[in-house]
Amino acid sequence: MNKIKVLVVDDSFVMRRIIESIIRQDSELELVGTARNGEEAVRFAKELSPDVITMDIEMPKMSGLTALDIIMKEKPTPIIMVSSLTHDGAEATIKALSLGAVDFVPKQMLNDDINGSSGVATEFLKKLKRFGSNKAALVRLMMTTRSSKVTDKVSPIAQKEPATVDGNKRVVVSKSLNKKIVAIGVSTGGPQSLQRVIPFLPENLGVPVVITQHMPAEFTTSLAKHLDTSSKLKVVECADKMKLEPNVVYIARGGVHLKFVKVSNNVYIELSPEPSTLFNIPSVDVMVSSLVGIYGASCMGVIMTGMGSDGAKGLKELKASNGLVIAQDEASCVVYGMPRSVIKEGIADEIVTLDEIASRIVFHCKG
Repeated sequence: MNKIKVLVVDDSFVMRRIIESIIRQDSELELVGTARNGEEAVRFAKELSPDVITMDIEMPKMSGLTALDIIMKEKPTPIIMVSSLTHDGAEATIKALSLGAVDFVPKQMLNDDINGSSGVATEFLKKLKRFGSNKAALVRLMMTTRSSKVTDKVSPIAQKEPATVDGNKRVVVSKSLNKKIVAIGVSTGGPQSLQRVIPFLPENLGVPVVITQHMPAEFTTSLAKHLDTSSKLKVVECADKMKLEPNVVYIARGGVHLKFVKVSNNVYIELSPEPSTLFNIPSVDVMVSSLVGIYGASCMGVIMTGMGSDGAKGLKELKASNGLVIAQDEASCVVYGMPRSVIKEGIADEIVTLDEIASRIVFHCKG
């Protein structure tokens, strides 16, 4: 079995050594080179043909963003950004994802987990292997993200014959169900994938949209701002006691769970650190479970690209309450983990491509 070739790019000698030591913990990975700046990264990407690249953002001679842009044009390769936990670092990371980066890892969190105690390094290794072993497919997806444009036209997808997906049927519900709220769960590959969903929703959608994206706090703030600039709907990061309003998209804040409480006829956001034992905070399961008790069958759940199985438990509760469950299909996922877990449970009413999700939301909320 061929090893997955990794190129590490960082101007910090210490950070390069930290990443190198993590990579060497896995026998399936091979460190083929290190680069100290963007210029070296561009050259080594051509000379060494790595399967996956880790890329710092702030570097001398040429920044990581510039190098990323050039590599994706000249030698497309899955790239994981290694970014700082700062406002500027978060803004640059969101920009990198729109330019074709496949994912990111906060530099400080990686530095703090060199011994693997918190699971960050383990997840990092999983991503290196997942992305490196699926280089060709990922490059096609990320190049599509780079070239995708937002248009004003959103229409329901045509009805299709059921097709087999992992032993499950691709079923398209033929009747609009007039849902009152949309809950979206997403992780790895989420920021760039949401860019192909949220901007395509009309300004008169008529319902609130709540999103749990696995990200640290600074990054969810930047994600909300980035989506807001390109969307017809207002996009905000959640705040405690914020009232849910129609035609607003709410991004769960990193580091706390997104829950809801109903007072009279209004529903308010409740940010909570509990349960604190979960690996993903915020959690899709926690968000959806909280909504089920309030909205029941009038809730629509959408599970998108991401590692792991977060969302399966909550969406199973939603399905039991006669809510609607939509899962993204394998071919359009950056990582087919979270949707796979939902599909394997047999609770997905519809299995659709990434570019069909917006039209299905419109169909079931406004049809």
